[in-house]
Amino acid sequence: METTTDNKQKTRILLEMRPALEGFAGIPQEVRLLFRGLSKLDSIELEGMIQTSHRTLARGTKEKLGIFESPPSETKKINRYSRVIVSMAEKPYRTIADIAIDFIEKRLSSISLTLSTLLGFTEIKLTKFESKYFEDFTWRTMFAKTLPASDFDLVSKANHRICSTSWHTMHMVGLNTLSVHETPRYGKLDTGDFDIFIGQTPYPAQIHKKTAFIVRYHDAIPVLMPHTISDKSIHQATHFYALMSNVRNGAWFSCVSEATRQDLIKLFPEAEKRSITIHNMVSHHYFNENSSFDLVPGIIRSRLYANDPDAKDMELFPKFLTIREQESFFTRVLNKGNLKYLLIVSTIEPRKNHTRLLAAWEVIKAEIDPEIKLVIVGTLGWDYKQIVKGLKTWIDRGELFMLNAVPAPDLRTLYHHAAATVCPSLGEGFDFSGAESMASGGVTIASDIPVHREVYDDAAEYFDPYSTASLVKALKKVLYSEDSVSIQEQMRIKGAKVAERYQPDQILPQWENFLNHVIVEKR
Repeated sequence: METTTDNKQKTRILLEMRPALEGFAGIPQEVRLLFRGLSKLDSIELEGMIQTSHRTLARGTKEKLGIFESPPSETKKINRYSRVIVSMAEKPYRTIADIAIDFIEKRLSSISLTLSTLLGFTEIKLTKFESKYFEDFTWRTMFAKTLPASDFDLVSKANHRICSTSWHTMHMVGLNTLSVHETPRYGKLDTGDFDIFIGQTPYPAQIHKKTAFIVRYHDAIPVLMPHTISDKSIHQATHFYALMSNVRNGAWFSCVSEATRQDLIKLFPEAEKRSITIHNMVSHHYFNENSSFDLVPGIIRSRLYANDPDAKDMELFPKFLTIREQESFFTRVLNKGNLKYLLIVSTIEPRKNHTRLLAAWEVIKAEIDPEIKLVIVGTLGWDYKQIVKGLKTWIDRGELFMLNAVPAPDLRTLYHHAAATVCPSLGEGFDFSGAESMASGGVTIASDIPVHREVYDDAAEYFDPYSTASLVKALKKVLYSEDSVSIQEQMRIKGAKVAERYQPDQILPQWENFLNHVIVEKR
């Protein structure tokens, strides 16, 4: 174990990075921000654990060599790490023997891992991945979607461990053991080189007895609102049973909000004394910048979802006969001097309640402000076809714009200049968008759910998420009442203070204290 200059031992932490391989917002964003934040703590020696949801990864190098094994040359190490990167997208080049072994492993991995787990001698090995020479891969694959380029040296040079077994396979092992046991059993993850392992959401493994186990718990939605999630049956089961295992194996829980912590305790009361609330950090990308409103039309035009190849068949873009007709259309609908818009930033799926906002926006357009537009930022999630169907007419008329893959500097500008950012969700673990809006000098209108009351405090205007009339009333009060200018100014002042609570310099000391407490308790 490495020591600091004042002879104090650093705490070695392994942080699960699987979500960071995915989208821009939500849990992937939080994982990147947490890795960045923990990397800045002098008391910690941090590594990430690279694992994919479904793919089996090539192995890196061994941490400990056998008696008759010699250390690999630099050339062989580079080839090993290069093959790991290739395996994240496709199978690396293989000999006939490799292909035969891979075929057998693919057919038998879940079965053999289940059997060995039932017999109690499974250990899922981790191998090393050194980032030297591969900083471009680590940066662009895991960090660039959230962090600014100034963080490149801080995070891209960190080393990682490779878990070759997929996350899904590990979950299925636990579910398979339910055929024999009333409670699930999961494979043991070889984390013995680390003082603490931090897993994201319920993690489908047991942890080495030398290692303290922390679960970063984001929400209980797969259990408490299973009708709103994708792949409902498997998603609910993997979440619940892995969570049960984590609780019974003595894991600590760092919950992203007190509302989430209370949901955890509802499910497993015994987790109360081993759980704590540490809110998410809001990215330092978001601050109150006096940017020009003239940037907004260009951002909307360049980040339209229809520019995404995956959305070509979704009719998220008006049909045009010529490029000239297309350009004339967007010049007309976006370059008006009085461009005014509501903003929502979230994945397109039923729980996010886009249809409620759409209905309220239509009322506002019909009764008060026919010029106000709606800007939706977020990827297509699940069960979205009916939602998109309701948006299509307005997209064709140039009144509604769906954006995707919006980088943080552009999103900061959209937050700042929006008439209001609306957070209409029916359930959340934290909900970054309202806090990001506040940090960017924007106005936030949010559904009246416990987590929003907790995170946004008195800086938002609230409405009943099941009532269109309630949202219309909130919009009228904030944007169109006689004292709307004063109301908005007060909301911005309060919002700036609330947003400060989620800055890294406020959250990181909470993490450091918690990690120290966990280490003391482990001893």
